[in-house]
Amino acid sequence: MGWFSFTQEIAVDLGTANTIIIHNDKIVIDEPSIIALDVKTETPIAVGDLARQMQGKEHPGIVTIRPLKDGVIADFSAAEKMIKGFVKKLSKKNRWFTTPSLRMVVCIPSGSTEVELRAVRDSSEKSGGRDVYLIQEPMAAAIGIGIDVEAPEGNMIVDIGGGTSEIAVISLGGIVSNESIKIAGDEFNRDIIDHMRRAHNIKVAERTAELIKMNVGSALTELDNPPEDYIVHGPNQLTSLPMEIPISYQEIAHCLEKSITRIESSVLDALENTPPELYADLVKNGIYLTGGGALLRGLDKRLTDKIGIKFHVADDPLHAVARGTGVALKNIDKFAFLIR
Repeated sequence: MGWFSFTQEIAVDLGTANTIIIHNDKIVIDEPSIIALDVKTETPIAVGDLARQMQGKEHPGIVTIRPLKDGVIADFSAAEKMIKGFVKKLSKKNRWFTTPSLRMVVCIPSGSTEVELRAVRDSSEKSGGRDVYLIQEPMAAAIGIGIDVEAPEGNMIVDIGGGTSEIAVISLGGIVSNESIKIAGDEFNRDIIDHMRRAHNIKVAERTAELIKMNVGSALTELDNPPEDYIVHGPNQLTSLPMEIPISYQEIAHCLEKSITRIESSVLDALENTPPELYADLVKNGIYLTGGGALLRGLDKRLTDKIGIKFHVADDPLHAVARGTGVALKNIDKFAFLIR
């Protein structure tokens, strides 16, 4: 058999905010989960970074779509085209990469329904996947940060992504208790947009809200190393005249309060359903924060003070799920019990 027929393998973290693809143990795609389409023909114009640059600046002939919402596929056709676009980008980057025989491992939220699982599988298959396997995000995150998921020991993962926060207690290769809530990075952005409108009468879009969150986002009103105020430019909602507003991290901490409190409550709910022996392990080992939300300033300290168990921000939390999916792909026989 010639080498042209070798099966190509990719691990895909199909996230609400970003799509990450790993090939040959390397991150080859790490771009926003956005696609730009021609309105008349519905043909793709751009995916990822290029599509994000178009977001909010389109003319009537172009529409930008985020196919995933709250961690699941909301627009099946756009999701299929987006995945195809990313695979095409990968083949352009690597001239040895071919797609006729593609094996994919894709991570999914732990609370996904059978319909949602089928949507991910169908989109992946129509994008060129011959063999498509699914792995739950908390399990992938645990593998990605180096936890031995098969050990008879309890570990808790709190993965705060773009659309969902996945909270799971893992032991003996399975999820003992878990909570999956639709409070995560996108909800933080909506909180910021609403706050800017109410408090400052200024209109900001999703991209600006994301920049505010990255520059001055905080879970605490008192930080040891506070960031400088971030200057926001935008139109007055009533007059449409330009405005320039300095935003402090304390202000953002107040506007995110409600959403962060809901994450705290979900962590407590998962702990409430944890058997005593595993609970003791969590007190000893601490709880691990992964996903983009783990980078919110002061979140680990706030959760530690609130719950009384040490919270650790994982190394490279943004890529923990993707790296775990890549490890599962590389050792697909070893982790067969985790893959659907």
